[in-house]
Amino acid sequence: MVSQQQVARALELVKLPASGQSLTASGRLSDIIVNDGKVMVAIAIDPTEAAAMEPVRLAAQSAIGGLPGVTQALVSLTADRPDAKAPQRVPPSTQPHVIPGRPSQPPSPKATTIPGVAHVIAVASGKGGVGKSTTACNLALALAGLGKRVGILDADIYGPSLPKLFGLHGKPRVISGRTLAPLENFGVKVMSIGFLVEEETPMIWRGPMVMSAITQMLREVAWGDLDVLVVDMPPGTGDAQLTMAQATPLAGAVIVSTPQDLALIDARRGVAMFRKTEVPILGIVENMSYFIAPDTGNRYDIFGHGGARREAERLGVPFLGEIPLDMKLRERSDSGQPIVATDPGSPNALVYRDIAAQVWASLTGVGDVTIKPPPAIVIE
Repeated sequence: MVSQQQVARALELVKLPASGQSLTASGRLSDIIVNDGKVMVAIAIDPTEAAAMEPVRLAAQSAIGGLPGVTQALVSLTADRPDAKAPQRVPPSTQPHVIPGRPSQPPSPKATTIPGVAHVIAVASGKGGVGKSTTACNLALALAGLGKRVGILDADIYGPSLPKLFGLHGKPRVISGRTLAPLENFGVKVMSIGFLVEEETPMIWRGPMVMSAITQMLREVAWGDLDVLVVDMPPGTGDAQLTMAQATPLAGAVIVSTPQDLALIDARRGVAMFRKTEVPILGIVENMSYFIAPDTGNRYDIFGHGGARREAERLGVPFLGEIPLDMKLRERSDSGQPIVATDPGSPNALVYRDIAAQVWASLTGVGDVTIKPPPAIVIE
């Protein structure tokens, strides 16, 4: 079993480009985490150093991966805790070219796109328990139903839900080096930390370790050519969420909330976080909007109703739709048979497809998406 000391010694051979100082001696490293052959470490940088430090990250990952007993190396660059020793300017050789008509600005992690992926969108919530993962799953499936090539990343490291929602089990296959092949179901490519750890294993990780895992799942997965990569974000607005918004080339964010005031307060925080990181808000979804009793047909506004619509109007962002609290939706999600894929003609599935059409129109500027319900899939 590899030790932290062995990892630290290996990183002494990795030098910083500007000073020639070893990575171990630079004071930039987070705590080295070793867990059953997996090694995780983050390198603290200034946001302006992202381009210059990417070769260092790759060299560190290679150095750790070459140690006996290492099965997986996770190394990320993190700017959420800037190091006092980090230089404040990028060396002239790494300065970006100036594009005519655009203001000159320093490079940032957000400028690093994911090869083959046209749009990356986040599905986020200010708090947990509002149905964010179910919404992300069905939104991805609805986009695929519109004929788009879609992948989905489970960035909720502490509570990965996508393996269960998609009915997927097993570990990703290693294609070459450290590149993993995503699992796939219902025509959507899926990657989650839940495929790499046991279901009941607690993820007791600090923020930099979370970002290391997310970075690898973004950058070292063979996503192929995708029109949209949906990212199921961790709930809340902490350092992991902020760094994710800053370091990922997000084309926009969908905020999920329930109607009651307590959830809307947190939704406002989510909108504010994305606005501060210059990520466009694609819209707000009101989940658990109302309940139709199956025996009487009576409607009950269990958590109130219309709060997310009013909040969207107040914040000046699109309101994407209302998703009811529905037993069939819950049952199919729990059984790994998401409603958009397995009951595409149901009212709930059509709501998700309408939301997907609005999101795609916002991403591409094409607003005339025609939604045609596909034939129903009968599950025996």
